[in-house]
Amino acid sequence: MPSRLSDTPPQRLSTSPLRAPVNVTWEITEACNLDCAHCLSAELRAERRGELDFEQCRALLDELARMQVFQVNFGGGEPFLRHDFLDILRYAHRLGITTCVSTNGTVLNDGLVDDLLAIGAEHPAAPVYLQVSLDGAKPETNDAIRGAGTFGRILRGVELLARRQYPDFSLNMVVTRLNAAEVGEFDRLARSYGAKTRLSRFRPSGGGCHTWDDYRLTREQLAELSAFLGDHTEILTGDSFFSLTPDSRRNLGLNMCGAAKMTCAVAPDGSVYPCAFLADPAFLSGNVIGESLWDIFKTSPIFKRFRDLEVASCKGCDRFSICHGGCPAVGYFLTESMGLPDPECLRAVEAGAGGREAAAPTKEGV
Repeated sequence: MPSRLSDTPPQRLSTSPLRAPVNVTWEITEACNLDCAHCLSAELRAERRGELDFEQCRALLDELARMQVFQVNFGGGEPFLRHDFLDILRYAHRLGITTCVSTNGTVLNDGLVDDLLAIGAEHPAAPVYLQVSLDGAKPETNDAIRGAGTFGRILRGVELLARRQYPDFSLNMVVTRLNAAEVGEFDRLARSYGAKTRLSRFRPSGGGCHTWDDYRLTREQLAELSAFLGDHTEILTGDSFFSLTPDSRRNLGLNMCGAAKMTCAVAPDGSVYPCAFLADPAFLSGNVIGESLWDIFKTSPIFKRFRDLEVASCKGCDRFSICHGGCPAVGYFLTESMGLPDPECLRAVEAGAGGREAAAPTKEGV
């Protein structure tokens, strides 16, 4: 499929790009012991392009430290299935880099928690945050998405973290049509273990391109979620929820797409993309094997395109300063075009979007 990044004339979103990303998402491994229906990395993992070796990982961490990247968000696959991941994690913390590890929780054990606590104790200024993925407050809901029996397996890992009083962990749920009614119960479940609640957005990328029709939120669910987030400002959100959240959360975080501006993503084989939700051939911007991430971040034409991107049709909206058009990934994977309004933004939800819901993307559209 040809890239259609040039469909919309560029209009500047920011005239002062950062000299380096604030955080980098690094899918450290292709290995995983689950097969989640909405897996963000499903396409990358299926391609089996290989992984950076330990010395290449060290070299990239050295560069991230020189760039003064504040945080690395490790994902996968399941990061703890990589045999040298703890060594990679230790090295990152010796460099003063804060890390967040996204795990499915099923491989946690006392020995592993001992190691993580030791890393945190050795480097208190750069903690190891854990984000445990759980996609529902009930076994039947989560297991429909993440696989039979996974609810109990994940909660055993969560119980271990709670018992060991792990200081910095959250439970993360990707909000879908299947579990949207359980966000309140999910929040209470997280709190019962002393964990923070984090809600992530479901988008039609990776495995989500095949489940979009079944998992995307209805307009009613989007409106209810927006109201819930407005009433619970303590809940952590990410992944472009700023397009949906109400004014009460205006000052709680990022108010625009950070792809290629505040963040970027590195695949297991070292390929670089504007963000983890745009790990698509159309957005491949380079590879850290033989290229400097610094140079890719500064000079990639694709990164420049994202820095110049603005959704012109949204400029007259009263919420433009809150979301600047929302998440480009949603519009791209649904239409193969850039520069379109986020179809799940709050104003579109309130207006009923003309009575339409976004169509499911085809494989050819990815």
